[in-house]
Amino acid sequence: MNTDQALLKPITLAGGLELKNRVWMAPMTRSRADNPSNKPFDIHEKYYAQRASSGLIITEGSQVSKQAVGYINTPGIYSDVQVEGWKGVTKAVHEKGGHIFIQLWHVGRISHPDFHNGDLPLAPSAINPHEKSFTPEGFKETVTPKEMSRAEIKQTIQDFKNAGKNAMEAGFDGIEIHSSNGYLLHQFFNATSNTRRDEYGGSIENRAKILFEIIDALKEVMPEQKIGLRLNPSLNGVFGMTADEETIPTFEYIVKKLNDYDLAYLHLSEPFTDVSEIPYLVSHIAKHFRPLYKGTLVINAGFDQEKGNKVIEDGDADAVAYGTLYISNPDLVARFEEHAELASPDKDTFYTPGEKGYTDYPTLEEIKVG
Repeated sequence: MNTDQALLKPITLAGGLELKNRVWMAPMTRSRADNPSNKPFDIHEKYYAQRASSGLIITEGSQVSKQAVGYINTPGIYSDVQVEGWKGVTKAVHEKGGHIFIQLWHVGRISHPDFHNGDLPLAPSAINPHEKSFTPEGFKETVTPKEMSRAEIKQTIQDFKNAGKNAMEAGFDGIEIHSSNGYLLHQFFNATSNTRRDEYGGSIENRAKILFEIIDALKEVMPEQKIGLRLNPSLNGVFGMTADEETIPTFEYIVKKLNDYDLAYLHLSEPFTDVSEIPYLVSHIAKHFRPLYKGTLVINAGFDQEKGNKVIEDGDADAVAYGTLYISNPDLVARFEEHAELASPDKDTFYTPGEKGYTDYPTLEEIKVG
């Protein structure tokens, strides 16, 4: 491979995992686990294997328990049946020479009673995010969730630990904790969604406590070098999240404290919306947080080939995670190498069942042969 481009240079993660390039596949919900067990099956094996040339695949978010679900047809990692399904995926990716982490997910209040036999979804505090939940009956308004008890918090930590254990059994190279995009852990971090008065609320340290307890629990079932996590520090006005003056200091605290661990990587997202007019938020996430984190830093959101190469060359990130581009370009690495034209995705099939818009995008080689 031509490694003149920064994106195409190999990288070695903590623990010695050698990756062939810095073009990573970002986690993307695709809603293809349309079966009663919410398990991955042959369609998932094909989808991920097609994209095995990625330096690292990070799977779609996979719920750590039945209580963690918030969208239809998303795969889980809490049952034996699901573990067996994921074994087929990891085997298919590894046979193609790829590496794959699974993203562990709990949506918290971005759910609906329809997923929980009428019970309220769980959250740090009883505050309605006023979002939409994609239920089996279509989109519905979210409700005011149930404030989690200490016992429910401890059980959730155990659920992440069990999911990590299952991920190792399924053959994954590691896991990514989904602590981003307005979901459960992000809800704990932000003072606008966490108004608790116990040890999981109030101060910045308390609001971040659950994340570090989850990392410590996962370390009991896997090497910490197999643990990555994702953060979205300047998220505001989407996924039910409202930032405030303590938001960036909270993420600065988290990122600095992560240096106490020897993690696989830290995965950050650039702002999903324009925050340039909000004085207490950061517009350039990689540039802001790079000096604070000593490990492998991965950046995501809105990058093309040119911007991806530049952010690495500038020293602001070590790799770039691509989302939408990987939907319609399973051979994204080869296209970057050849500076080839990129295929556009069909947005109407992002979350629909079946192979259409999932495994039917051709590679450059297939186009040439055809």
